[in-house]
Amino acid sequence: MSSSAAQAAAVEPAVAQTLTEGLVSLIRSKPVTQSDLDGMALIVLDGIANMLAGRETEPGRILRRWGADKRDPGRRALAMGGCMHVLEVDDLHRGSVTHPGCVVIPAALALAGEAGGDTVLRAVLQGFEAVCRVGMSVGPTHYKVWHNTATCGPFGAAMAAAALLELDDEAAVHALGNAGTQSAGLWEFLNTGAMSKHLHAGRAAEAGVVAAELAAGGFTGPPAILEGPQGFYAGACPDPDPGAVLRHPDLPWQVHATSIKPWPSCRHTHPAIDAALEISAQVDADAIAGVEASTYRAAVDVCDRPLPTSPYEAKFSLQHCIAAALADGAVGFGSFEAEARARLSSLRSKVRVGAGEPYLSDYPAAWGGEVTAVLADGGRVSAARRKCKGDPEAALDRDEMVEKARELMRFGKVGDPEAAIAGVLGMAHGEPVPSFDIREESR
Repeated sequence: MSSSAAQAAAVEPAVAQTLTEGLVSLIRSKPVTQSDLDGMALIVLDGIANMLAGRETEPGRILRRWGADKRDPGRRALAMGGCMHVLEVDDLHRGSVTHPGCVVIPAALALAGEAGGDTVLRAVLQGFEAVCRVGMSVGPTHYKVWHNTATCGPFGAAMAAAALLELDDEAAVHALGNAGTQSAGLWEFLNTGAMSKHLHAGRAAEAGVVAAELAAGGFTGPPAILEGPQGFYAGACPDPDPGAVLRHPDLPWQVHATSIKPWPSCRHTHPAIDAALEISAQVDADAIAGVEASTYRAAVDVCDRPLPTSPYEAKFSLQHCIAAALADGAVGFGSFEAEARARLSSLRSKVRVGAGEPYLSDYPAAWGGEVTAVLADGGRVSAARRKCKGDPEAALDRDEMVEKARELMRFGKVGDPEAAIAGVLGMAHGEPVPSFDIREESR
């Protein structure tokens, strides 16, 4: 090289790294500890238990029939992801408003092959990180129309798939680029109680798998899919926070900031359920003349549903969930069926919901709410939650996680839940990935 050429090269500005390139680098440089693997194994157990239970529902049976003759990994991921999200009791990451598990875990299971359990858990860790970091960047307005799990999920599925397919950094960026260009998923299904939300999870899982498989063959994707002039933010995010993608790289893995659902309803209803359960132990539901509930705006936007006409609508009804908690002192799968909806209609009609402080300002870092029962004699009994059961600050312990998985597997008619549970938890110590398939008939 001539001296003039060398001088020109020396002063030539470095090409700026795109957000996707930075995300791949950040994730792949994070150290993984045994504690990370153990925590991830518990959440994978929760996801698999949700999948096995979800296949016993009406939409789950449709997905299982549809997936019976599908052999490619993407199609299998779609069926597994859809079933994992059906019962509305899968994991939730508050900061990104996403359900990472139902997207990332199916993608990893579909591509696990002969990989060791710890290798698969490391891939899932990476996928969770990608979903959550992209989700934290999209801004609050995105969520009013777009379902974050569906739109941000493909990035996580692609990241996990890229790890299992052993893609280099450049190919991984291509995979995320083409995963992002497939982002979709609208909230319109809520207006009729349609099954689209399950499809959102499945399609996000499939999109990531397909994008990574294509990248393995040299298929390129846009490296600036997030921040480019015609990218994700430009098309679907009126108020994005791009810096969130790479902010605080040394934080623990996002899996440790993930909440686990104790109750089978939209996570936005859980702070109110938690508060109402406290009240139910103190008052007789027949003595309640009215109920006032305050929470954050997103919860009202998604779950202000005073007249639910289906189990799914009831799972997205603050009014119904509060009534169930107050009247029954528990919220379970049966709380949303026709008998319960009819029985709780009178109390449900007394519930008024609205958004208020401090919950408006706390969101999305914290999802809170309060419930006040106004009694017939004029008394008032209130309970509030700035955090609620299942959040990292009030986490389910290992025994509670295992018992939840056991109950879900019983619902899913799994023949030997104990063996299945031991197999998943053993993944954290290098044991093989247990065989789970959405196409299997229940026993």
